[in-house]
Amino acid sequence: MTHKIDALMLGGLARLHTLLTAHGFYPVAISTGLCLGLFAFRVYLSRTWTFSFLLWNLFLAWLPYLCSLFTVTLHRRYPRRWWLLPFPALISIAFFPNAPYIITDFVHLTERSPVPLWYDIGLLAGFAWTGIVLGSYTLRILQNILRARIGTLLSWVFALGVLGCSGMGIYMGRFLRWNSWDLVTQPRAVLYDIAIRLRHPLGNKETYGVTLLYAALMFIFYLALTAGPVSSPTEERDASP
Repeated sequence: MTHKIDALMLGGLARLHTLLTAHGFYPVAISTGLCLGLFAFRVYLSRTWTFSFLLWNLFLAWLPYLCSLFTVTLHRRYPRRWWLLPFPALISIAFFPNAPYIITDFVHLTERSPVPLWYDIGLLAGFAWTGIVLGSYTLRILQNILRARIGTLLSWVFALGVLGCSGMGIYMGRFLRWNSWDLVTQPRAVLYDIAIRLRHPLGNKETYGVTLLYAALMFIFYLALTAGPVSSPTEERDASP
């Protein structure tokens, strides 16, 4: 009996390892560790917690990725129970803009003695890059699920829609100071702010400029980071924990 339990545990760990490897968990975990190390060393040098907001922003970037891993696990384990997928998938989409949002944290960049400017550039770049990778892997997971269910064309319509909404989300977060939690706590106010800008495009050129710029940047990053063969349905089932 003990040997059977050990075999089941080892088998489960092996499948989990395969799943995590297939979706880039280990590289982003290493990148996150590097970011945390850079931040800790900065605290040691300066004796201040400057840029501590990066920790929160990176945590928010991990949320959609983890939700997407949960979604793909459900998809593989229960392929016919499609109704299990929308809730975790929607959470991933709602928090998705937090991943590329870290790019805009460069707005806080200025020389702060005794830490040299080049160090802070590297620190911000590390956090921004990790957020971009997390966002790209999140979208790839969700798009692959949709590709298997509704086809390649519609899955790309979905991906482009998410990237467009992400650009708007970056604008809403950086310039209007809304965040993903506000979609739950103040949904009417958030939707009203969006509707006003959609109804008066000529008076809100910055909204469209920021949205299109960051949506385009994320599209390029997404193509560069996720180019490659798509896992077959058999491989996906084999990877399920």
